[in-house]
Amino acid sequence: MLLERINEPKDLKKLTVNELEALSKEIRERIIEVVSKNGGHLASNLGVVELTLAIHRVFDSPNDQIVWDVGHQSYTHKLITGRQKDFDTLRKFNGLSGFPKITESEHDAFNTGHSSTSISIAQGLVLAKEQLQLPGKTIAVIGDGAMTGGMSFEALNYIGHLKNNVVVILNDNEMSISPNVGAMAMYLHKLRLEPAYTTPKDYLSKVLKNIPGFGTRLYNVLSRIEGSFKYLLTPGMLFEELGFKYIGPIDGYNFEVMEKALVRARDRQGPILVHVLTQKGRGYKPAQEHSNKFHGIGPFEIETGHTKKSVDSPPTYTEIFGNTLCKLANNNKKIIAITAAMKEGTGLTKFSNEFSSRFYDVGIAEQHAVTLAAALAKSGLKPFVAIYSTFLQRAYDQIVHDVALTNQPVVFCLDRAGLVGDDGPTHHGCLDISYMRSIPNIQVMAPRDEVELALMIEYASKQNTPVSIRYPRGYATGTNDEASSRKPIEKGKSELIKDGKDLMIIPLGNSYSDSIKIAEELEKTKKITVKIVNPRFVKPFDESLLSEIIDSNIPIVSMEDNVLQGGFGSMIAEQLMDRQASNRLLRIGLPDSFVQHGSIKELKTMLGIDPQSVVNKIINWLKL
Repeated sequence: MLLERINEPKDLKKLTVNELEALSKEIRERIIEVVSKNGGHLASNLGVVELTLAIHRVFDSPNDQIVWDVGHQSYTHKLITGRQKDFDTLRKFNGLSGFPKITESEHDAFNTGHSSTSISIAQGLVLAKEQLQLPGKTIAVIGDGAMTGGMSFEALNYIGHLKNNVVVILNDNEMSISPNVGAMAMYLHKLRLEPAYTTPKDYLSKVLKNIPGFGTRLYNVLSRIEGSFKYLLTPGMLFEELGFKYIGPIDGYNFEVMEKALVRARDRQGPILVHVLTQKGRGYKPAQEHSNKFHGIGPFEIETGHTKKSVDSPPTYTEIFGNTLCKLANNNKKIIAITAAMKEGTGLTKFSNEFSSRFYDVGIAEQHAVTLAAALAKSGLKPFVAIYSTFLQRAYDQIVHDVALTNQPVVFCLDRAGLVGDDGPTHHGCLDISYMRSIPNIQVMAPRDEVELALMIEYASKQNTPVSIRYPRGYATGTNDEASSRKPIEKGKSELIKDGKDLMIIPLGNSYSDSIKIAEELEKTKKITVKIVNPRFVKPFDESLLSEIIDSNIPIVSMEDNVLQGGFGSMIAEQLMDRQASNRLLRIGLPDSFVQHGSIKELKTMLGIDPQSVVNKIINWLKL
């Protein structure tokens, strides 16, 4: 096995081209094997095997610092930088992260996990080298989808201004979770396909010389004007105008061509952009044919590519959101759906098919999505903005300035709120309650199950102020309840689930199912009666419930899958303090720290917020 001989990047330099090709095959097999068991990002990693090997053969990591945009394509990088023995632990609790992590290896130049950050990071690293007079290049590896993000252009602009020694490698596989949108996507598409962009001088010669009478003369004149061909047909003209030397497009599976291009980039001063064409899912047919499905996937059967999902599994919260929005849109032509390059991930594929004229995928541009929604709402439409909780953090100012300040009725649908599991700290959605509830005019809600999510979406569609609805990743509860059996959603009104006189538990959203288990255990082992109230709203909080709490002086346990700082429990504490109430309050939630990756069950146990741990905390707190 060649892979077993690769302990660090310099070992690659000893290999022949034939050996590199054999190694690439071994690496693909290893990645497929591990991801089929652990889940992970498959298609993107299979596409960059050869590119990763070429980068490490030409550059000298860690002296040359490599930054992987998003980082979901860094599995080959991990395998050849001393981590192959631990690769079976990928995305497992206390195992290797699915993304670059500076505490994991000196070859991981920076933590990444969100899109479009790599070029800014690379410039910062190279500026530090200049300040500290350190040798070495910095390399940003960024996908064509991430290149649509505004932050990428901000960084390209400033690098072009300062003329830093940054190498940007554009990994162009037309691969993102949703199809790329916008002018940049079309521009790159032309660079891939148009013959004029692959052989510009020959193409121009053919076109001009076929013009009767003066074509040959015009060609000869233009040939003598310095830079004329560059300005007419040179590939990468956009990047050239931004101050980068453009190299490409080049074949991402031809080692000799790639390494020649990368050596040119390494040895040249100033900003360089190397445009490499790769194929998503390369070497594994199911991933090539269904690249969106295999972008991020759970465990699957290697032979068929089928995911290992029980046929009896309930729908996901994401599916419930998408189906409910389609039902509402049938009767309300003002409903608009907006997402930021996450059509599939946020459950809007069905909506985009059924209501294509009312669906907008703005690309990786969360800030633009929010302000766009504000303008649509101002004009009398009803925009639903579906973005993962962790990604909406990017648009905080736009939520404040463009939506809340002018009180526009935008509905924010925050998928993957709370702990998300194996993707880890860059993807846990555990800050949104804190950052949303601090903004005036916004109603903040969380459903206890899928039925309540559907009811909240319907409620939000009728509001004339901003609304935020947060819901978790993964399967719903599988409840058999019908919407007609539930109390309708009323602004700021909670729901009594179970009565009791000794203790009140107020579980927000996804904490509901655990609260039932906790109450049953306390009543069984300690003979105390527990009242459970589903708050539904973080903001506005139920004033009548608050009065009842104060009057009864009952001890309270708040539960949430948000950080405790500024979260739901903090809101209750503030309300009690403002009213000089004497109720005891125990807050259960996430700590003031970033939480590692692992299964939800493992993470809850580690944090002491699993049902049994919470029972023990309550017993100690009440001195039972």
